[in-house]
Amino acid sequence: MMHAADRKATKRRSDIHFSHQSSETAPVGTLFAIQVLIKPYFDHENTLNQNNPPSQTPDDADSEQLVYADGTPVSESNPVSQRSTERKSEDDNYIPVIIKRTDETRRHPDDALENAIEEGLEQLDRPALSLVLSAIAAGLIVGFSAMAVAVVLTATGEANLSATVSRIATAFVYPLGFVVCVLSGAQLFTEHTATALYPILDRKAKVASLLRLWGLVVLGNLIGACAAGGLQCLASEVIHAKAGYIEIGHHLTKYSSSSLLISAVLAGWLMALGAWLIGSSPRTIAQIAVIYIVTFLIGMGGLHHSIAGSVEMFAAMFLSDEFTIPMAARFISVALVGNLIGGSVFVALLNYAHIRRTNDNG
Repeated sequence: MMHAADRKATKRRSDIHFSHQSSETAPVGTLFAIQVLIKPYFDHENTLNQNNPPSQTPDDADSEQLVYADGTPVSESNPVSQRSTERKSEDDNYIPVIIKRTDETRRHPDDALENAIEEGLEQLDRPALSLVLSAIAAGLIVGFSAMAVAVVLTATGEANLSATVSRIATAFVYPLGFVVCVLSGAQLFTEHTATALYPILDRKAKVASLLRLWGLVVLGNLIGACAAGGLQCLASEVIHAKAGYIEIGHHLTKYSSSSLLISAVLAGWLMALGAWLIGSSPRTIAQIAVIYIVTFLIGMGGLHHSIAGSVEMFAAMFLSDEFTIPMAARFISVALVGNLIGGSVFVALLNYAHIRRTNDNG
């Protein structure tokens, strides 16, 4: 059923068509008059079409379809490529996943060196407060190695076991604090001694920045070590290892400065070598094994580590009056120098020299 507006529009179209046909034989003046009369009809019809657009019939909707660039209509009857069929089958039968590649192989020495240089640059660029806080955390965490050794020494002493058994037992527990410290990412002086030196050898940083890093890290480590020794002293009734701390204190102070220096050089060498091997190891399990092995060797040999030994020295000094501040200062200063020499010369210089020499010859 036709609406009133549609009937009026149809009537107007028929009137206009009649006028257009009659204009073929009409004079010019008549044509002008006809145009003036029919113009309002065109304007009114355009307004109606804009306000009330004609509804689309199903036939019109079916006639509108997508076409390819060559004009071929897009329809489901068009042929589908074989790869499209395979892709659809894969999507139906398999679940899409993201695979992360893990490098299971040991890194090439040159790649390990480049990684060490980048890590050293990051350490040199760290803010002073960040370095000190991280170093304090490292000194506190390494204190657990001192506590474990003191407990084992006390237990083996009470059991009247031989010195050999006691040394082997302490070597097994000595690495525990180091494993936790290294995996936590805290800034331990002996671990990062060589790492911070690589950018200097590669002429990408200045010596002043290296000395700044070493000074801040040593300061933070000693603050943490002193705090750890004090806390363990306050908890001595619970830990029950006073005899073990005193025995360790004697081990730290009874040797001559030259013997203490050589022992610290060996300990620093092992710690810096462990840091190098950690950078070359692809997996966390391998890194834990590396940390455990190098610190086990330090414990087995009774070598002197400057930071862990500082915790032991502070705890012994707090627990017994036979240990004095000058004795602690002597041990800490000699051990720091020895650890620094061992890590810088026997690891950083040798690794950098032989790897760069190999690349130059290649």
